[in-house]
Amino acid sequence: MHAPAEAAAAEGSSVAGRRWRRQRQRWALRTCFGRPAGWPLPAPSCRLMLLYSTVVFLAREAFRRACLSGSTRRNWTKTFNLLWTIVPLGVCWSVFLGWVWLDILEVPDENAVPYYNFGVVAFGLSAVIELLGEPFWVLAQVHLFVRLKVIAESLSIICKCFLTVILVVTYPHWGLYIFSLAQLLYTSVLVLCYIMYFMMFLGSPEATKKSFPVTRMISVLPNFGQDEEFVNWEEAKLTWSFFKQSFLKQVLTEGERYVMTFLNVLNFGDQGVYDIVNNLGSLTARFIFLPIEESFYVYFAKVLERGKDTRFQKQDDISMAAAVLESLLKLVLLIGLTITVFGYAYSQLALDLYGGSMLSLGSGPSLLRCYSLYVLLLAVNGVTECFTFASMCKEEVDRYNFVMLALSLVFLCMSYFLTYWQGSIGFIFANCFNMGIRIAHSIRYIHNYFAQTPYKPLKGLLISPLLLVVYVICGVAMGFSEVFLCCDKGWLARLIHVAVGALCFTATLATIFFTETKLIHFVKKHILSRYTKEVLK
Repeated sequence: MHAPAEAAAAEGSSVAGRRWRRQRQRWALRTCFGRPAGWPLPAPSCRLMLLYSTVVFLAREAFRRACLSGSTRRNWTKTFNLLWTIVPLGVCWSVFLGWVWLDILEVPDENAVPYYNFGVVAFGLSAVIELLGEPFWVLAQVHLFVRLKVIAESLSIICKCFLTVILVVTYPHWGLYIFSLAQLLYTSVLVLCYIMYFMMFLGSPEATKKSFPVTRMISVLPNFGQDEEFVNWEEAKLTWSFFKQSFLKQVLTEGERYVMTFLNVLNFGDQGVYDIVNNLGSLTARFIFLPIEESFYVYFAKVLERGKDTRFQKQDDISMAAAVLESLLKLVLLIGLTITVFGYAYSQLALDLYGGSMLSLGSGPSLLRCYSLYVLLLAVNGVTECFTFASMCKEEVDRYNFVMLALSLVFLCMSYFLTYWQGSIGFIFANCFNMGIRIAHSIRYIHNYFAQTPYKPLKGLLISPLLLVVYVICGVAMGFSEVFLCCDKGWLARLIHVAVGALCFTATLATIFFTETKLIHFVKKHILSRYTKEVLK
C-alpha cells in the first residue's frame, strides 16, 4: 500500500483488483470526519486541506478576533462592512496560494493521483465560499447562538460524509474529484444554514422581542453610503494588529505541514500516517477545546475593558472573569490530563481498530502517544491565549507579534532538525515546545494582569494530590494492561483491556466529582445550563 506500481499489479488480476478496490474504499470511507487518508491520497489531500485552511485562516482570523470584541450594541453596519472585505482578501489569497500549489510545489504524478489540479481549484473555491458566511457567523457568535452553530456544522459534516460515501462506493476511480466535491458541498451547506436562519429570524416577532440590533437581511450586506465612515477604524486598526499576529500564528499552528509540504522531509507514506494520527489526536481539540475557546473569548471580551488596568474596571467584572478563568483552566487541565493518561495506554488499540496492523505495528502508536501529551498543552494554551487576546490592547498585541515572530522562526528550525533526528515524532516534539513557550508567555501576562487584585486564577492549574495519585495509579495499571493484553492476544484480551480502562476512568471521574466540587458547580452553571437552554429554545 505504498506505491502506484503495487496498485497496478493488484489491478492486474480480477480477484486481487476487487480486493484492492474494496480496501481503497474502506480507507476512503474513514475520511468523513477528518482529512482524507489512505492510498493513494495521503500527501496530496494533506496539501489540499493545508491550502484550504491557510486561505481561510489568513483571510478571516484577524477580522474575526477584532469583530468579536466589544459589546453587542455597536454600529453593526461598519462591522459588516469590515467583515465583507474578507471576501476579496480571500480571493487574492486563494489565487496566489493556488499558483504556489500548482507551479511552485511538486505536483503529484497524474497517473498516480489524478485530478490534483481540479482539487487545488476546488479547495481554493471552497475557502472563498466559506468566507461569504463570515458576517453571519460573527453575528451569531456575538449573540451566543450556540444551537445554530451546532446544527450548521453538524448538517454540513453529515452532507459531506453522505456524498463522500456515495461517490467512493459508486465511482472509486474519481480519486480527488470525490473529496473536492465533498469539500465544496460542506462549505456551501455551512454558509446556506447561516443565511437561511437569519433570513427567517431577522424581522421576526422573536427578534423584535429580543430587540435584536439587526432588523433586515439587507443590513448585513455592504453599505457604501457616503454620510459616514465606511468602517469602524478602531476595529480596523485592531484587525491589522491581529492580522500580523494571525500570519505568525498560522505558522505556529500548521508549521509542521508547511515543513512537510515545502521541504519534503518525510516521504508520502509517513506523511499519510502522520496525518491520520493528527486527525485522531485533534478530535478533542476540534470538538471540545475549540468551542470552549471561541465561546469564552467572546465572554472575556465583553466583561473586560481591553487594555485598561484592573484597578479602573468594575471590580465585580474582574472578580467574575477571574473565577471563570480559574474554573476554565481547571476544566481543560483535567480533560487534557485524562486524554494524556488514557491516550498513552490505548493509542495502539485505537489505531488497530481504525486502520489495522498497518497503523498499529508501525510508528503510529508512538506518534499518538506523544500527541496525547501535546493535547494537554494544547488545552491549556487555548484558554490562556483566549484570555490574553481578549484583554490585550492594540499596543500589547503589536509587542506580542515580535514574540510570535521569534517563536515562529525557532519553531520552523526545530521542526526541520527534529524531524531529521526523530522522524515524524520530531514534529510533535517541536509542537510541544511551541505550546510550552506560548503557555509560559500567557501565564506571565495573566499573573501581571491580576497582580493588583486579590484574585489568583492561575490556581486553576493546580489539582488535588489525591486526584494526582489516582492518575498515576490508573496510568500504571493501564500500562501493564496494554503490555499483557493488547493487541495481538485476541478479542477477549482486548475487551479485558477496555474493561480495565473503563474501571480506571470511572475511578478518575469519581475522584474528580468529590475533590473538585467548585469545578462541578461551574460546569453545571456556566456550560451545561447554557447549552441546555439553547437546545430547548
